[in-house]
Amino acid sequence: MTFAPDADEQPAPFRLCFVCTGNICRSPMAEVVFRDIVSKAGLQHRVQVSSAGTGDWHVGEKADARTIAALARRGYDGELHRARQFETEWFERLDLVVVLDRSHERVLRTWAPNDVEASKVQLLLSFDPALAAQSDVPDPYYSDAAMFDSVLATIETASRSLFAQLEPALRAATPRAATPPTGSSPTKGTAS
Repeated sequence: MTFAPDADEQPAPFRLCFVCTGNICRSPMAEVVFRDIVSKAGLQHRVQVSSAGTGDWHVGEKADARTIAALARRGYDGELHRARQFETEWFERLDLVVVLDRSHERVLRTWAPNDVEASKVQLLLSFDPALAAQSDVPDPYYSDAAMFDSVLATIETASRSLFAQLEPALRAATPRAATPPTGSSPTKGTAS
């Protein structure tokens, strides 16, 4: 006897995690923005969006108040976010790890257990040709509200580009069978 999946069975969701330093500024912005984009496209059942930090300084804390305020000014709700630290075991269940700057890229590729998992780590700005040369989303932590707004605008633009690359696979019958997009090729031999 062979197993035939139920015709109504949903394919496994595409799982992505946005990663910054402390998971209180940039990656929560990206998580909230991307989740909103996915929801507005009616694909929330096809994507699991999360975020984390490379460091553990803020684990369990809310997003920075300036992050929540910047999100609110643009119509998003960041109140429910709680910071977490990225754990290496997550690689095997994630399809894409989207980092906000090159330092996160270096750290996570070092943490990856193998080259396949390391190749899942991609810079957010690499998905938008107009922003790719910039590489890093600036960290607004030591700045003012205007910088938080600017960073959020950059994240919104790059997130729309990322979604545009993912959308065809998400709308296909078997999104997990599709290869995740790569904004940039893995950096070989980069010093930490």
